[in-house]
Amino acid sequence: MIKKTGKDSIKGVKTGWIGTGVMGKPMAQHLINSGYELFVYSRTKEKAGELIAQGAQWTGSPSELVQKADITFTMVGYPAEVEEVYFGGTGIVNGIKEYKDQQPGLKKKIVVDMTTTRPSLAEKISGSLSPYNVMFFDAPVSGGDIGARNATLSIMVGGDKEVYNEIYPLLEIFGKNIVYQGSAGKGQHAKMCNQITIAGTMIGVCEALLYGFKAGLDLEKMLESITKGAAGCWTLDNLAPRILKNNFAPGFYVEHFVKDMEIALDEARRMDLSLPGLALVHQLYLALKAQGEARSGTQALYNALKRLNNL
Repeated sequence: MIKKTGKDSIKGVKTGWIGTGVMGKPMAQHLINSGYELFVYSRTKEKAGELIAQGAQWTGSPSELVQKADITFTMVGYPAEVEEVYFGGTGIVNGIKEYKDQQPGLKKKIVVDMTTTRPSLAEKISGSLSPYNVMFFDAPVSGGDIGARNATLSIMVGGDKEVYNEIYPLLEIFGKNIVYQGSAGKGQHAKMCNQITIAGTMIGVCEALLYGFKAGLDLEKMLESITKGAAGCWTLDNLAPRILKNNFAPGFYVEHFVKDMEIALDEARRMDLSLPGLALVHQLYLALKAQGEARSGTQALYNALKRLNNL
């Protein structure tokens, strides 16, 4: 059921969404389902087709979208894509400049980047938008496609504390665990901590399944035991069952996880910090990517370890 939009939209707030991939599309859908008027943009209009059919209004560029929306969300893939969305010729920053030239009394706008990207890029975007009375937040998420569809994501937020309280009700539409981390860029740093933890957990889960297989265990019964003990975690609950069914479809792409690990390793080097565990998992995922599984889900690490063991 399509809820009211336009003048009857919740508190008259107009929202915008850029990026309609595995994560972005269901998150944008939650805004429509919650009654918000939504403007949408993606590089391929067809990818936004279902949202448009549900009442979202198509815009031709990030520049056009940010001028129409009060609160704009971005959710793309790579730092280079974030750079293009914000600083390209038809990007958000130029859109704000044009809007201010046309309307010198620019009312406050808010922009939220939910992509996992470089903390330094979040700081750069914040600094570029603040002179125009535009508040910026970096708000990367964790929970994969399941969390995006079920609105149970964990959201790590960096930006102005006072304005954070204003956007919190919208973030609640996407997630169940929303934590303010500090100034712009801190949300991205918290996400790096998340990805470092996932990297170690993923290799542990995949190696446990391989060990159980070689030991002749019934893997479903084995998982029934260890998911309820100290090893219990999201990866065991959600991705291990997919592995047992040979389901390596993406909830989160291998190539995107490689990108995240490279950001974390770069940030660690900048802080003169050694993370050997992360470096090892990064190398295994690079091998997996080279083996043609860049667009598989992160649980496909199991396949790389199988090949390593000639299984």
